[in-house]
Amino acid sequence: MKIAVTGATGFIARHLIPILKADHEIIAIARFKDPTAHYPWLDGIEKVAMDITDPQKDMFALMGKPDALIHLAWDGLPNYKSPDHLTQGAKHLLFLNNLIESGLKNVTVIGTCFEYGMKNGELSENDITEPSNPYGLAKDSLRKALEFLSADKACAFKWIRLFYLYGEGQNKNSLLSQLDRAIEHGDEFFNMSGGEQLRDYLPVEEASRYIALIATQNAVDGVINCCSDKPLSVRKFVEDRIKEKSAYISLNLGFYPYPDYEPMAFWGNNTKLKQIIEGQK
Repeated sequence: MKIAVTGATGFIARHLIPILKADHEIIAIARFKDPTAHYPWLDGIEKVAMDITDPQKDMFALMGKPDALIHLAWDGLPNYKSPDHLTQGAKHLLFLNNLIESGLKNVTVIGTCFEYGMKNGELSENDITEPSNPYGLAKDSLRKALEFLSADKACAFKWIRLFYLYGEGQNKNSLLSQLDRAIEHGDEFFNMSGGEQLRDYLPVEEASRYIALIATQNAVDGVINCCSDKPLSVRKFVEDRIKEKSAYISLNLGFYPYPDYEPMAFWGNNTKLKQIIEGQK
């Protein structure tokens, strides 16, 4: 299968593309603004420089008319409250509509747990979405539009809701990145919130395997939670990392307030994901 992957220079792509290229022909889509930059995971595969926020009429042809698309690209994270996500979402819709109208028949798009809004507890794909920040709203609006477009054009459509990923290449402002820097600097304390929030964490390597499985099958479509189904407190998550690093650093709990854009306790139901995993055995 020929698969185009947008956001090919990003955090998820660096783990996903090596998995995909073992069995598929990959077309890496990104801006590639810096000609000196080297992305080892893209070695040996075709690269197409493209700004998806500036759609052209022949984008589908420019990327080689792939059999499928995995749409990872999204700017501005982790600033979930920026209104720029709303205008960005509209541009992504134009891009994806362009491809579907041109003949794309299989599309997988990355969504977010923030589409669910401020609900506490276990979240399933059938829950009503009530996003409470611009990023969640932009993603949710894009999903709803794509559901109509894909149905009208008989395009297979999978929407993967990610929860909390971590691993190599993650944003420098992420919790673990900040903790790792504090450990490397020999800091005595690490400032954080109270840490009692319950979250659904997944290593990016594992999430990438799931994304590859979801995108390359058509037995299960629509919204699919990509998650562990195992709630873990932020404090325990941080403490586990400190143990993993054999580090000595004290937690300054309560230094930061709890975020106002996410509930205190939520995690994903991964029943649909398990169906896909079982179907691949």
